[in-house]
Amino acid sequence: MRVRTTAVVAGAASLLLLTGCGAADMTRQSSPFANAQGARTVTLSVQSWVGAQANVAVAQYLLEHELGYRVDTVQVDEVPAWDALSQGRVDAIMEDWGHPEQEQRYVQDKKTIVDGGGLGVTGHIGWYVPTYFAKAHPDVTDWKNLDKYAARMRTAESGGKGQLMDGSPSYVTNDKALVNNLKLDYQVVFAGSEAAQITQIKQFAKEKKPFLTYWYAPQWLFEKVPMTEVKLPAYKEGCDTDPDKVACAYPHTPLRKYLNADFARSGGKAAAFLKKFQWTTEDQNEVSLLIADRKLTPEEAAKKWVEGHRSTWQAWLS
Repeated sequence: MRVRTTAVVAGAASLLLLTGCGAADMTRQSSPFANAQGARTVTLSVQSWVGAQANVAVAQYLLEHELGYRVDTVQVDEVPAWDALSQGRVDAIMEDWGHPEQEQRYVQDKKTIVDGGGLGVTGHIGWYVPTYFAKAHPDVTDWKNLDKYAARMRTAESGGKGQLMDGSPSYVTNDKALVNNLKLDYQVVFAGSEAAQITQIKQFAKEKKPFLTYWYAPQWLFEKVPMTEVKLPAYKEGCDTDPDKVACAYPHTPLRKYLNADFARSGGKAAAFLKKFQWTTEDQNEVSLLIADRKLTPEEAAKKWVEGHRSTWQAWLS
């Protein structure tokens, strides 16, 4: 995320296995199909949050069932995924939240990666409280009033301070700097994965407890646990350039796709399809909800979406 940060879903070990959240780093693991000469194969990078998984599930389903490709997926953390893409160990990243240093290095300088176009979804990270607490205490939605509620946000892990809950330590966030630079009486506590974070959010909501959490949109959980964003100091271009001095909100980021440059040139119908792949936040959340909440496999969720949105995806094949 922009420095993006995020994470996946629901609350069980099965979903952890499904998404790879918290799994061993597969950064150095390449697909057996990557760069297979003459083979109709595609390798897609899968990030560990369910929205990214939804993109890949639908792309994989259509590549296999409509275009006749064999598709492999590899889980790689956000920044290392750029290295894998540059080296041809994966062919495409379907959802990137903005990594300026990697874009400069690989797209502008080395030219080993090309911009694959917009995903059609705008991402945003922020701090959120449950809407039931925001309705009871409207002033909590201004960061200047957060310390007023720090005692109510304490947990056993927050060391006597209010807890700001983050997901996986592998995600790139500004939260520790924000807490420090805004001089807030809070401690960043990592749940460990998106799945673990969602489990904790659901438990807090079940008990109607207050909480403050790092979260992001689009994300299906908003439909299950309504949350209200806390207003941080307004984002201005460049305010997050120095990660140690960040004291502003996260930006709104149009999410983009990136392709290995060689694949973009010689990937035929698969490359053309991935460049045209573009859908809405509602589309992504529909598939995410099927995977994360209704426990469909990614292929089952993709099939269900494909069957109901023919007019959308047919344009990607033309």
